[in-house]
Amino acid sequence: MGYRDNYQAWLRDFAADAQAVAELKAIEGDEKEIEDRFYRNLSFGTAGMRGVLAMGMNRMNVYTVRRATQGLADFLSANEESRRRGVVIAYDSRRMSREFAEETALVLCANGVHVFLFDALRPVPILSYAVRHLHAAAGVVITASHNPPQYNGYKVYAEDGAQISPEVAAEVTAKIDALSFTAARRMEREAALESGLLQIIGNKEVDDDYIAQVKTLSIHPDIVREEGKNLKIVYTPLHGSGNVPVRRILNEIGITNVSVVKEQENPDPNFSTLKVPNPEDPSAFTLAIKLADEVGADAIFGTDPDCDRLGVAVREKDGSFRLLTGNQIGCLMLNYILSGKKELGTLPSNGAAVKSIVSTELARPICAAYGVELFDTLTGFKFIGEKIQQFEDEKSHTFLFGFEESYGFLSSTFVRDKDGVNASLLIAEAAAYYRTKGKTLCDVMQEIFQTYGYYLEHVESTTLPGIDGLKVMGEIMTRVRENPPTEIGGVKVAHVKDYLRGTDTDLATGAVAKLDYPKSDVLYFAMEGGHFVCVRPSGTEPKIKLYVNVNDRDEAKARELLSHLTEESRKLLK
Repeated sequence: MGYRDNYQAWLRDFAADAQAVAELKAIEGDEKEIEDRFYRNLSFGTAGMRGVLAMGMNRMNVYTVRRATQGLADFLSANEESRRRGVVIAYDSRRMSREFAEETALVLCANGVHVFLFDALRPVPILSYAVRHLHAAAGVVITASHNPPQYNGYKVYAEDGAQISPEVAAEVTAKIDALSFTAARRMEREAALESGLLQIIGNKEVDDDYIAQVKTLSIHPDIVREEGKNLKIVYTPLHGSGNVPVRRILNEIGITNVSVVKEQENPDPNFSTLKVPNPEDPSAFTLAIKLADEVGADAIFGTDPDCDRLGVAVREKDGSFRLLTGNQIGCLMLNYILSGKKELGTLPSNGAAVKSIVSTELARPICAAYGVELFDTLTGFKFIGEKIQQFEDEKSHTFLFGFEESYGFLSSTFVRDKDGVNASLLIAEAAAYYRTKGKTLCDVMQEIFQTYGYYLEHVESTTLPGIDGLKVMGEIMTRVRENPPTEIGGVKVAHVKDYLRGTDTDLATGAVAKLDYPKSDVLYFAMEGGHFVCVRPSGTEPKIKLYVNVNDRDEAKARELLSHLTEESRKLLK
């Protein structure tokens, strides 16, 4: 059927839903909007679904959520044990998050699947922990993470607490694709509770145990308890789910001088104080910096709505605040963990760290200095979660730390997704520890650069919304794929890595090696000198992303090269 037929089908199938019909009739004369809402189903992949809130098959709404959940139920129902072990469901502060979580629960219950539904909003890391802690078969969290307020999403987790693999996602997608939008079964809430299929859970079942586990990740607990009271932190949850667990973990490890940005403390689905609720965006810290100046804070922490990302700003010597990049935060944490464990004699001989391919290569010499093996994965923390499971299954390595440049960090194995609570503990503890040495985090970052070289990066996104944007992104990727650069800004490309074709081409010899990664629409240009440029469409937003990474022993030269290569790399997207 064409998009017009789909539009009419929704008007007919959901005629009893007056609100849905009114919304759909309101766009009757807007052909472009109708096409965008109905030209395809909202895609379901390893990151689940994420889309704009509105009626339509290419939007997030109660009907797309019910259909996706029925597909998940059909997948789980192949195994009686999976239905019995059940699904844990969490949600964040976004518009319709609670409602979508409840609808998910009631569809699962109607299919005989046991459900653990949190009594209030919870962050992603607690959901990941809960899946493992409760021995559930799967998890679902309703969130669009750091996307703008008009978005929401639906993420599915496997029994190991990591987001589902591409293979499982394909199986669930096949189940969903076989369903109409009216096929979902649904149980009433009271009936679900009375049947025992729906179980509401809270602090006692999960939270306390999770916090206790996070505290075990401390490297220097005694030092932090002593020095923590002298460290002044400003924290903003950006209206999200991090408010309670982040403040709790900081307080319990001894970081007691924490001021919270009141304007951003409480849940707000409109994120009315922000452009976007994303700690990568410097403007998200405007109110926090104002408060930090008032209270004389040393550092600022900010977590996104589902609290899987942490942004950090640190006071410079001139009194201004510097927003650290995700790569810098990751390397500070990595260096702190490895040096701390070496100092204490607890650094394992088979230690491993994991990063995404677009994250800084600075992690490599840091790991090498401590005899730790560094592994690369595709973008998406699920792949880091998979590596952790692989290490355990093969008894090959001890996982120490994983990170992505997009402000995602993890030093535990009891959570299998990026964890803003874990990250808050680590960076606060590092700041307190280095304070006893007379150093700030900025000082330590400079020491790392001086030791290993100035690894600098630039990341930018071009937004291309709607069906036209999807077409343009496809055209860009095809053009660059078919005509890859041999040099960028006068710097030779040594290797072209095409993760969709699974090939690594050595431009000097013409030799083509196989890439041992799942297929992904990513083009990576490894350049002479250890620099790289990477282009990929975002998996969660209508954006195409450009990554430029350079390094040099001389800071000025590194900055000059970064500026030059960034300008030249933009031409790839024209």
